[in-house]
Amino acid sequence: MHLSLRSALPTWLFKLQDPRFKTRRAQYHTLGAGEPNKVGPNLHGIFGRKSGQAEGYSYTTANVNKGVTWDGTALFEYHENPKKYIPGTKMAFAGLKREKDRNDLVTYLKEATT
Repeated sequence: MHLSLRSALPTWLFKLQDPRFKTRRAQYHTLGAGEPNKVGPNLHGIFGRKSGQAEGYSYTTANVNKGVTWDGTALFEYHENPKKYIPGTKMAFAGLKREKDRNDLVTYLKEATT
């Protein structure tokens, strides 16, 4: 049985790949090696990187001082409520309340940024 990308991903995650939404996401983050920082930092290689350490990106002191090493668990917790996880962050994203959505996002980031 063949599953299309559309049927295999939750709607919100599929929209990240849709050309109509990809442009919007790309305003904030890039995912590929060597791509520039945007409003947010380039996320390539985020797994294993300490918070506030992407080269060439100007982070808040709060983000630098958090000192978390990004792994699946930390990214899962962070994406529930970024401003609660790192008080003082400039991340505008409100977060994902549903555990499944956060799991899907972490899985997507792991595949897209390594």
